[in-house]
Amino acid sequence: MTTYKDIAVEIRGHIAIIEIRKPPLNFFDILLIQQIANALDEIDANPELRATVLCAQGKAFCAGADFSDPNRKETVADASGDPADNLGSIGHLYMEAVRIFRAKKPIVAAVQGAAIGGGLGLAVSADFRVACPETRFAANFTRLGFHPGFGLTVSLTELIGKNNAELMFYTSRRVGGEEALKMGLANVLVPQDQVRDAAIKLAEEIAENSPLGLLSTRATMRGGLADRVAKATEHELAEQTRLRKTEDFKEGVKATAERRLPNFKGR
Repeated sequence: MTTYKDIAVEIRGHIAIIEIRKPPLNFFDILLIQQIANALDEIDANPELRATVLCAQGKAFCAGADFSDPNRKETVADASGDPADNLGSIGHLYMEAVRIFRAKKPIVAAVQGAAIGGGLGLAVSADFRVACPETRFAANFTRLGFHPGFGLTVSLTELIGKNNAELMFYTSRRVGGEEALKMGLANVLVPQDQVRDAAIKLAEEIAENSPLGLLSTRATMRGGLADRVAKATEHELAEQTRLRKTEDFKEGVKATAERRLPNFKGR
């Protein structure tokens, strides 16, 4: 397997373990998403591997985008700057995200902490999610003055139903592990220190089955999900591009960084 900068890949029997290594919060950017997509391509090309565990170091699974990145050209307090430009091209980022959805083999996400924004999108790209009471899932886009992305308008809706997805989008609330289990957002709930082991156990249970049967059945069950996500990201990107230019977006990012409620003006 290739050696990566922000992730590590371990082979254990018929499963692969991809570990995100940007602790403590594992903020994402295009390079991280690209590395995960590349690793999944390698896993798909290896006939000995039948399932993948996606996990992370630190206290968060993936806390989304880091809008307070000190390497940005402008500070979040500068109304002339774009708080999202440290992500690189969002269009290119979504192209890499679609590659993750095109992975052929089952993925189990071990979500031991926060999965926020694009981090939620990454968690939802997996087939199954193992969580704990401390897990927090949040689609916090509207709290940022933004539009949902990463294909979540399709992937989250198909996973938990339209009305539950609307509830998460419109409120930007954080959904804990127990509520996520009831909602269908999480499949397994265990104590926090057992999340990764439980995810590995589930992946190993999957890997006990026929590799050809798994590939065929998963392709049927996913039913063109990657294509639907690709189409959704086109609309999401257009809306995000429009909203990135608003005062509300800058205020939402600034308020989040300052841990206060935003004072939106609708412009």
